[in-house]
Amino acid sequence: MNDAPLGWQLAGQDATTPGAAPARYARCLAGIIRREALRWTNQRGRFVSALVRPLMWLVVFAAGFHFVLGVSITPPYRTYIPYEVYIAPGLAGMIQLFNGMQSSLSMVYDREMGSMRTLMVSPFPRWFLLTAKLLAGVAVSIVQAYIFFAVAWFWDIHPPWTGYLAVLPALVLSGLMLGALGLVLSSFIRQLENFAGVMNFVIFPMFFTSGALYPLWRMQQASQTLYWLAQANPFTHAVELIRFALYDRFNAVSALAVCGYLAVFMAAAIVGYDPGRGFLARRGGGE
Repeated sequence: MNDAPLGWQLAGQDATTPGAAPARYARCLAGIIRREALRWTNQRGRFVSALVRPLMWLVVFAAGFHFVLGVSITPPYRTYIPYEVYIAPGLAGMIQLFNGMQSSLSMVYDREMGSMRTLMVSPFPRWFLLTAKLLAGVAVSIVQAYIFFAVAWFWDIHPPWTGYLAVLPALVLSGLMLGALGLVLSSFIRQLENFAGVMNFVIFPMFFTSGALYPLWRMQQASQTLYWLAQANPFTHAVELIRFALYDRFNAVSALAVCGYLAVFMAAAIVGYDPGRGFLARRGGGE
């Protein structure tokens, strides 16, 4: 039995030396994704909760406001639509938002006691390890989003069939951005007990001050300040990117915004996990 640390086993040799084989990086990436997939399949409560939360909004909230909140013709829709059709993309975004926060929660645990603690001292650069962890979480969130779309079909939410393919790049991009935000938060947090409060402080303001539940033009009519907060909200652009893609449209503004936020969050996460200059170093928590 090999008693070497996990990170060194995955690397085989020093992965930072010139000419290091890309296969070592691919092996490490596959191992992290496989571990995340096994964790997801073994934790059935996580799977069920990821679906129950948006379905409760769809079945209860949308049904209650079906005859109260009408949605006028607004892009990408070409006709009047029921309220549940409007909020479905936002609920798919909710799945990715909560999954990003859950992945960052597991990152806090793994960094202190799990496999990531070992990987952090492996030959692999930290930016690669963070990216691999991010891709693993995004893969899980995409599966969950498609399961939600399949269940939502029974509630008369029928986007064009081509939309199910067109939405895949949007789900990847929005999942990466929201997951990178989770990595930034996990770099600040040292103890698991503090994470619940941070999650509530981030998730609910992002969700309710976005276009997930109501069109932005209605928000603008109610409050100009709230409208500009929604425009600056990364989750708003993630939802709009998913909404347009699901109906075979492309929202260039939201795509650029999501890419910009992704770059900022990922850079902040890399700096935060740098033991020499990041948040961990200032806390005295770097290895």
